[in-house]
Amino acid sequence: MKKNITIIIAVLTFSALRAQETTPEDALRYAVENLTGSARYRGMGGAFGAVGGDLSALNQNPAGSLFFNNNFATVTGSIYNAKNSSLYYGTRTKDNDGSLDLNQAGVVFVFNDSSGKSNWKKIAIAFNYENANNFNNSIFSAGINPYNSIGNYFTNQANANGGIPLELLTIQPDETFYELYDYLGTLPDSSYPNVNGFQAQQAFLGYSTYLFDSNSPNTYSSNVPAANYSQQNYYTSTGYNGKIIGNFATQYKDVLFLGLNINAHFTDYVKTTSLIEQNDGLAANGVSYIRFDNQLHTYGAGFSFNLGAIVKIVPQFRVGLAYESPTWYRLTDELAQYVESDYSTNSVSSTYVADPDIINVYAPYKIQTPSKWTGSMAYLFGKKGILSVDVSTKDYSTTRFKPKNEYPYVGLNQFLKNNLDNAVEVRVGGEYKIKQFSLRGGYHFDQSPYKVDQPFGDLTGYSAGVGYSFGENKIDLAYSYEHRNMNQSLVSSGMNDPARISRYNNNIVISYSINF
Repeated sequence: MKKNITIIIAVLTFSALRAQETTPEDALRYAVENLTGSARYRGMGGAFGAVGGDLSALNQNPAGSLFFNNNFATVTGSIYNAKNSSLYYGTRTKDNDGSLDLNQAGVVFVFNDSSGKSNWKKIAIAFNYENANNFNNSIFSAGINPYNSIGNYFTNQANANGGIPLELLTIQPDETFYELYDYLGTLPDSSYPNVNGFQAQQAFLGYSTYLFDSNSPNTYSSNVPAANYSQQNYYTSTGYNGKIIGNFATQYKDVLFLGLNINAHFTDYVKTTSLIEQNDGLAANGVSYIRFDNQLHTYGAGFSFNLGAIVKIVPQFRVGLAYESPTWYRLTDELAQYVESDYSTNSVSSTYVADPDIINVYAPYKIQTPSKWTGSMAYLFGKKGILSVDVSTKDYSTTRFKPKNEYPYVGLNQFLKNNLDNAVEVRVGGEYKIKQFSLRGGYHFDQSPYKVDQPFGDLTGYSAGVGYSFGENKIDLAYSYEHRNMNQSLVSSGMNDPARISRYNNNIVISYSINF
């Protein structure tokens, strides 16, 4: 039995680990796109694949920059609000998060060949920045779990892969708590071929706070009594996924429009969770309270490209086809953890805290998101209006973590291949002009990336907008609404008890544009 002491250490250091415990959520954070961009683009539901003439339309089809008549610049700001309703074991809770965001800025330069000597009549060069995803979000889940304790997560980690050797979980006289925690992060090595560093660290945190005890050198059992477990999970995230587009496009006669994007991606994401549990167990010996805190910081950059073509069948009718390559991200994770428990021995309770105060810096890894094909149609009612439809397809089962043969990516990639599927996205938009005003509306449907959509459901969105043109300048305003249901697991293993989240996004967007 361990000594009855309170473990509180406050030392900051860094540990170079090979991999933390990644999940499908980490891949979908970058693989699933969001409807962002200028107010005109959002007001029409993003259905711009054959319309063009908007800097955010370059995301759908890079040939769209050729439908500007002059040099043009746009800047966009938005008010972002996410409302979340959580249902966990019959208890419903609500939370929301809001922010202001300068989410788009871009410029296009148009070069016309007025000599009439070439059939290639126009060239466009554009640069555009967009915040492709605003990660600001808050979710609070609470309920009475009659089956599973948070402690199961730590016991599960201790028993996985043949079990953590007991010698690794025992503090030696010449080692401090944080030094041993840091050492465990460097595993696996030749002495412990079945143990990885993250697993060993999780087991060490649980062992140090009496959440489980040893039955034999490699097997462990929980110290949490059978009970009803009152659980609360506080989840907050902040950050962004930015994208810079360099665009080149050229026009053949007045029929064929071709474009290319080279995209640079960069991301910074911070997720903070605090999971708290109390139980009504009346045993004289055992754990009655657990708190488990995590802060994950993910940052990095990526690369992708787009190819697109638009054909003007007749002056009023256009069709478009565009290809978006996978995005190849190189990311780094940093993780800080904290565990606290109340453990009773002969009805005498003590508090135990495992706070290594270490930021684990993991070795960089790569994520490859799926490619995307988009087909588009647009009909122009003279200069009065536009009706546009885009249909996209994306095979999420091709999402991959790399190095693909390294733990834990082998099993995770197999899960993605087996459980994700090809998904269809539909965008419909319209615009009608009344003198200097433009009225807009849009619809957006994004199918779940899962074969069975319970973990991450379909998205449905609606939008409306208005624009006003005064001389060389334009101002546009849009409102967009989106809804999606999804599951949120409180921990990654040992508890198959997700909270059911209904997420509602509301955005107000304003853009200012100028011809020059």
